[in-house]
Amino acid sequence: MNVTFRLEQPKDYYTVEALTRDAFWNTHWGGETKICDVHLLVAKLRCCSSLVPELNVVAVIDDEIVGHIIFTKARIIADDGNLSEILTFGPLTVAPDFQGKGIGRRLMEYTFNIAGDLGYKGVLIFGHPDYYPRVGFRRAAEFGITTSDGDTFDPLMVYPLYEGALDGVSGKVYLDEVYENLTQEEALEFDKKFPPRELFVPTPIGVLLEQLEPKAREAIELLEIVNLNLFSTKSEREIRQLEGIDNAAVEVIRKVMKKYEVKWGRP
Repeated sequence: MNVTFRLEQPKDYYTVEALTRDAFWNTHWGGETKICDVHLLVAKLRCCSSLVPELNVVAVIDDEIVGHIIFTKARIIADDGNLSEILTFGPLTVAPDFQGKGIGRRLMEYTFNIAGDLGYKGVLIFGHPDYYPRVGFRRAAEFGITTSDGDTFDPLMVYPLYEGALDGVSGKVYLDEVYENLTQEEALEFDKKFPPRELFVPTPIGVLLEQLEPKAREAIELLEIVNLNLFSTKSEREIRQLEGIDNAAVEVIRKVMKKYEVKWGRP
């Protein structure tokens, strides 16, 4: 499979947005029915001041765009006020028919090399907590990096672009405000550009709870998670640490998540 990479061009915008829409339509974490807004995010990121144009890249096979990655700059502010710059990407999109073929990994490798040449130190993401460690990401907590609210959790991860790149870098991370300012009203209006599609309804957590033994069920209930998509933000490491969760429970969770096509856990 011959994959090539190039910068996104204006003629690609609709194709990339439609691809992103398809890839993320069924992945939102909220408890209510809502429309996907990730393709709207892509459109807004292209125009924001923190965009890194050299890292707005598409993956192409036989003249067909099958993947896309887009980067912005973020700030890490330490307790003493010291400011460090770091990159963040997202969404990282691979067309549904081409997922599982290593295209996402290759997009990261390609753009990370460019980022290093541009002088950046590292990449921070909010991502799948069991996938991204397989490509070298580490929990941000290991570096003393937290959200802007001072929180940390496994989906918050960083990737040093070279050995020791993030030595001495710690504090609270602040992303571009565009990530926080999307509304459902704007997403609904933006989505009119594309063919109509039925809204995605997340699968309730009850389908998992009813399969678990009492102690494991109680452990999951204490998390107060309402659906399987939100559950997928918990890493297998975190779940295994819960009292009442054993290997048998993990296998049940893995089976249920696979049945409902929600990615979770280590391979």
